[in-house]
Amino acid sequence: MQVKKVLTYGGIGFVAYYLFARPADAADAVRGAFDTVFNAADSLAQFVNSLA
Repeated sequence: MQVKKVLTYGGIGFVAYYLFARPADAADAVRGAFDTVFNAADSLAQFVNSLA
């Protein structure tokens, strides 16, 4: 349980450092993640529509 807590705080610390050190790269990473989610949702919608 202690290891999980340390890894969680370490991950949060890394994200915070990344946001402050390289905000443009962090924004690109978030934009890429959202694009991936939206593309997956669009593909799923196309699949469901093709079933009908």
